[in-house]
Amino acid sequence: MPPKQSDSEKRPTIRDVAARAGVSVPTVSRALIGNYPVAPATRSKVLRAVRELDYVVNAHARALAGATTKTIAFIVDDVTGPFYAHIARGVETEAASQGRLCLLCTTHGDPERELAVVELMREQHAEAVIVVGGGYDDEHYTERMTYFARALDRAGSHLVLCGRPSLGEDVPATTVHYENESGAYAMTAHLLSAGHRTIAYLGRGPGLSTTDERVAGFRRAHADYGVPLDDTLILPGEFSKAAGYDRTQELLEWRSDVTAIFAATDMVAAGVLRALRKAGVQVPQDMSVAGFDDIPLAADLTPALTTVRVPHEDLGRESVRLALSREQGAPAGRAVLGTHIVVRESVAPPRQPRD
Repeated sequence: MPPKQSDSEKRPTIRDVAARAGVSVPTVSRALIGNYPVAPATRSKVLRAVRELDYVVNAHARALAGATTKTIAFIVDDVTGPFYAHIARGVETEAASQGRLCLLCTTHGDPERELAVVELMREQHAEAVIVVGGGYDDEHYTERMTYFARALDRAGSHLVLCGRPSLGEDVPATTVHYENESGAYAMTAHLLSAGHRTIAYLGRGPGLSTTDERVAGFRRAHADYGVPLDDTLILPGEFSKAAGYDRTQELLEWRSDVTAIFAATDMVAAGVLRALRKAGVQVPQDMSVAGFDDIPLAADLTPALTTVRVPHEDLGRESVRLALSREQGAPAGRAVLGTHIVVRESVAPPRQPRD
């Protein structure tokens, strides 16, 4: 019997796997790549042989074969943001249940980096690329994203837009959105129904679909209730506690007639509450505050935040489900998940305007 060769002398090949499993080399390839039906018993023999031999699949060969990597790519602005983190959990949970790996990529809010990551995932043959967060109102960005949607489709992959508008009916991309404008409308109506007539909206990012839709709901509610809207009270700012804090300080110095602040996100609202507390403004007695998202932090703020609930994890799970069903032959789809107000302690009828 010849001496056993060490791993450094010889790595197991696909032929070794085939010999150990008692099948042909093409059968091993089909079982590992998953691009052709293989009997469950045969697949089990192949996988057992792979484990016993410690065989590593040649990723380049798989790519040349045009196979996908059984990977779901998940692209977000900031992995530390609670909004993205909870959608990510939904994506990861559903991907795992479907036997897929989940690859997380961050863009730090840079549209060009986002497009570059999508291109990279196309080259890596990801089964689906899920892009989360608002889209940009930019012709160059829209053209590039449309190009990638079609390129992914040709490569056997699929683009999913989660929390952003469709690129158009002729673009092979699935849209999984939530009632963004309707949620903002409902919260604004809640504040107006409580008697507030001078409401500031804090946290607008011009050209970003997320805030464009929320501001549209804010405007529509004012119009439907017959309450004039002061456009100067729609204030720009990032989706952060720091921005909420800074803009609120400026607002308090500038206007004394505002009785409610509708923050674009719960993180912005946390900064708003901190600034009001520092200024000695009581919430909700002197100023009502509302948010959007209903991240876990919202219930722990003081006072507990009235906000719009977004079904974050459901968005992630639905994105994976629709992407994989599309791969199996279903047409590109669209899902819109509901939002609703969560009433807590931060909103009350207004007092007389502050001096």
